[in-house]
Amino acid sequence: MSAHRHDDPALPSRRQFLKILTCATGALIVGVPLVARAGEPPVPAALLGDALYGLGAYVRIDPDGSILIGARDPDTGTGTSTALPRIIADELDADWTRVSVVQLGLGVENGNGEARWTYGHQLGGMGDSIPAAWADLRQAGALARWLLMQAAARRLGIQADRLRTQSSMVIAPDGRRFDYGSLAEAASKVAPPTTTVGLKAPDRFTLIGQPAGDVDARGMVTGQTQFAVDHFYGDALVAVLLRCPWNDGSVASKDFKDAEAIKGVVKVVELKPEAGVLPGQTVQAPSIAVIAENTWAALQGRDKLKVEWKPGASGSESSAVLEQQAFDALNAKDFAPTTRVRNDGDVDAEAKKAARRVDASYVQPWLAHATSEPMNCLARVDKERATLVVPTQAPQQAWSVVQRLTGFKPDQIDIRVPRVGGGYGRRLDHDFVAEAVMLAQLVEKPVRVLWTREDDLGHDFYRSGCVHKLNATLDRKRNIVTWNQRMASASSLAQRQTPQDKLWTSEVDVNQLPAGLVPNYRSDWYAQQSLLARGPHRGMPYVNNAFAVESFIDEIAHALKENPLDTRLRLLGEARQVALQGGGQLDTGRLINVLKLVADRIEWKNWLRTVNGLGIACWHVNGAYVAHAIETSLAADKLNIERVVCAVDVGRVINPTGLEGQVAGATLDALGAAMNLAVTFRDGQPQQHSLKDYPLASMAQLPDSVEVITVQDDRPPTGASFLAMPSAAPALANAVFRVSAVRVRRLPLMRELLRLL
Repeated sequence: MSAHRHDDPALPSRRQFLKILTCATGALIVGVPLVARAGEPPVPAALLGDALYGLGAYVRIDPDGSILIGARDPDTGTGTSTALPRIIADELDADWTRVSVVQLGLGVENGNGEARWTYGHQLGGMGDSIPAAWADLRQAGALARWLLMQAAARRLGIQADRLRTQSSMVIAPDGRRFDYGSLAEAASKVAPPTTTVGLKAPDRFTLIGQPAGDVDARGMVTGQTQFAVDHFYGDALVAVLLRCPWNDGSVASKDFKDAEAIKGVVKVVELKPEAGVLPGQTVQAPSIAVIAENTWAALQGRDKLKVEWKPGASGSESSAVLEQQAFDALNAKDFAPTTRVRNDGDVDAEAKKAARRVDASYVQPWLAHATSEPMNCLARVDKERATLVVPTQAPQQAWSVVQRLTGFKPDQIDIRVPRVGGGYGRRLDHDFVAEAVMLAQLVEKPVRVLWTREDDLGHDFYRSGCVHKLNATLDRKRNIVTWNQRMASASSLAQRQTPQDKLWTSEVDVNQLPAGLVPNYRSDWYAQQSLLARGPHRGMPYVNNAFAVESFIDEIAHALKENPLDTRLRLLGEARQVALQGGGQLDTGRLINVLKLVADRIEWKNWLRTVNGLGIACWHVNGAYVAHAIETSLAADKLNIERVVCAVDVGRVINPTGLEGQVAGATLDALGAAMNLAVTFRDGQPQQHSLKDYPLASMAQLPDSVEVITVQDDRPPTGASFLAMPSAAPALANAVFRVSAVRVRRLPLMRELLRLL
């Protein structure tokens, strides 16, 4: 998903980015103080005026000098709760040791019945939190600093431009220092400026670019951090659901008597998907909900349900048949693609002149999300208000589900978002929110919906499997002159109100490598029709395409009997800017740089002499660049990943420690998925029901560490939440080929490698 920026984030008079409010304690509040301290009433919504559009977090400075900063985007493990507040704190010149960070819930106001988003961007785990926040949050911190300096200037009777700030102090020319806390009350009475507030020069950054640990680290290590599943209302009931194996199925017969007889069971009710409502915004499948006083009673009651289900049209589907259909479509000479994604030059004509041709096919399976924290939602709905605690990546989308079901005005809905136990795209859908709200309305009491791991794997919005067929031709100078790539998959955007001519956008990137680097380039997408549930998945559409493309480049190098690094460097050519379709530039120099960095670190010069296998791959995502180099060894049928090196260039780095964690985590996620994971369907039902048959990678399978190289850059920051995923799997497969002479073209890798050895 591309980054979203506001055209002019530095005009508070027009957009009212910041509200300066005086409260009884004399605190300076910049933004919206949704979190009140004990004994203090929250600021009335009526005082807020227009929506603070585009502003994400707020700053509160108390008289004692303590500073509270809000983090607007849900933190799914991507470190936004640390990085976003540090952007504000740096412009504020705050002493970080005196800062406390609060995770904000959804910011919404009632604008004549329409929702006005107080914080603008509130979306987590999609790689755009920092790019979207960069201008907004710097301005928030700079304005707070400006107000404090104005207050100090009035106290001293001098011009504010003679003052400076440092470590939560305003410093006068004669050396006198004023703590921010001592200025808070006076600063709260200063009228905001009508012109843009100046920002700090980058060479004055004190926090941005410096390593910082996660603000939630201590709480998570000590068990104090609360996830949504940990929250509870004293009078809340617990609900678990027995869902139809087929989303389009129905109840054939039912008997609830034994379930209702379980001690603690309060009610057994049916839920059905709402007609005409998009997938992910309503109940996913016909379901029977057991509502009980506690979790144990609810689970026991569900076990006692006697329900027979009738399959719908999806009951005849299988992943094996879908794969064969994909091959049939790609192999048929007269089968036209659904969408010709890109067509540069004349592939057919130039291919006839070429000296050499290389062909290959790649197969990737369906995948589930398997988040650490299964789906859950705590909902309290009465006649006047709905309050939910939701582990969501998209609070505004969760709000829209609640609003549709309740009809409440915008400010009658309170969405609270604690730390989220993994997202990976699954929490962009809110079927579990719809379940909780519907049930809370039915019983007129708070309800906590809980999913088990079996529920989670059996009723996911899966990533579709896909098949790629690629061919390339080369001239006598070893240059790639034509590239023809065809892909078949079931779009994750199907049935989600996406125009037919845009369904390919979840499956293929128009600018993916080597587009723009080969004079004759063609990319075709073949749509597969399926009723199986599908949705967004981490790293789409880059991960599945990078595996095919970067494996294929390695195969071209092998056909030419040359160093795979040299093949890539020749393809990239000299450092230059290549125009991307839709806007933006591919900086080949930055991509070359990350490739060379990982090659040097892993000692690529030994790629032919070492007994181990070395593999390399690279990719680019929304202005960010990544490369992996991996070393593997093979003993009998045991594959060992000896070393993993990853280099990233994301522009300006906000928190190097957080970035390294993201890169290492995404790398391990991608390697684990590539080695082990696949969802298979038979008779329309997934055959994987637990982590035993959907095995996440073990520590023994993964490398001891991921060596991360971050490029220091002064360009505006780009996202990194899944940046390190696309090039990890192909680098591994390429290393496996070097050590085993087995080319793995089908994932999961370990199953295919053992079959071919």
